Amino acid sequence: MNNKQVAVFYGDDASPEVMKPTVDLLRSMNLGIDFIEPLVGKAAKDATGTLFPEEAKAQIDKADATFFGSTSGDSTPVLFYLRWGKQTYANVRPCLYVPGFNSPMAHPDGIDFVIVRENLEDLYLGLEGDIQELAGLNMYSRHARANLSDLGPGKYAIKAITERGSQRVIRHAFELARQREKLKKVTVTCKYNMLALADGLFLEIGKRIAEEYPDIAFEHFIVDDFLCRMISHPHDLDVVVMPNLYGDIMSDGAAGLIGGLGLAPSGCYGEDYAYFESAHGTAPDIAGKNIINPTATVLSAAMLLEYLGEDEAARLLKGAVAAVYTNQENLTADQGGRASTSEFFNALQAKLQGALTNN
Repeated sequence: MNNKQVAVFYGDDASPEVMKPTVDLLRSMNLGIDFIEPLVGKAAKDATGTLFPEEAKAQIDKADATFFGSTSGDSTPVLFYLRWGKQTYANVRPCLYVPGFNSPMAHPDGIDFVIVRENLEDLYLGLEGDIQELAGLNMYSRHARANLSDLGPGKYAIKAITERGSQRVIRHAFELARQREKLKKVTVTCKYNMLALADGLFLEIGKRIAEEYPDIAFEHFIVDDFLCRMISHPHDLDVVVMPNLYGDIMSDGAAGLIGGLGLAPSGCYGEDYAYFESAHGTAPDIAGKNIINPTATVLSAAMLLEYLGEDEAARLLKGAVAAVYTNQENLTADQGGRASTSEFFNALQAKLQGALTNN
């Protein structure tokens, strides 16, 4: 049987400091997965004249999934291809408290919900420009009681919510709720009171799809009300689905409930492809210092293993992370510890090898 293939991009700034040891950790598990490293970025530009050669794109297409390090530079074209080229429309961001996480909450035990963020449309289409470009449309604001072009010089950004985009991400949320062993509930949130047409469409599609899942409870909240509820009653949530911008903001806030972005994994799913990356950025301020927290990257790797059908390996990897936090001796500074990134990985490798031996 042929090995599965995973395309790996190590990312920028501090990202390689957690990506490379994580890939080494996965290789040590002997799972029958080949990790390939397409040539992209500056090295690719020097060799081929382009940041993202066709050969690299072909390697992504051939792979079963991609493991992606945070980027803010030359590998950005790869990220755009993974999103829009591969149509990975559902950004799934778990918010799960593990004992030992440095949560600011008084009672974080039992926090376990997932934010499903629409990943391809909304304001992230990048449709921006000068307000005067829209003058010929005579767009009238019923709130400002004036034409848009009469408001004076400025910029605009277009928010687009489509039926197809909403249907597929909301359906993904309901299917995920069926798989989880919690409340079997989906929550839709957006600003449907002010954006009655755009966000109203998202809510209406949510209501329609909910009728197809009588086994799944359904609720909806205006997004500012949801934020209050997420902070005050996070245990009441199971699967939450929302448009792109709200999902970007709310998922980072959700990470704060359990202890920060260093703990937040992420997976982006399409119909026939997925890629996985930590929710945090490249952390340029700590690059080269060997202090970045690997947890989000390792837990993203566990999501990758689950996607590839390696459920037992994913369970062991997540268990090893939990064991490191239970022990408390090798935590990084953001979690109240003094360990380096390397010391965290050494402890994690020891816990994982023990679990593999006893399994």
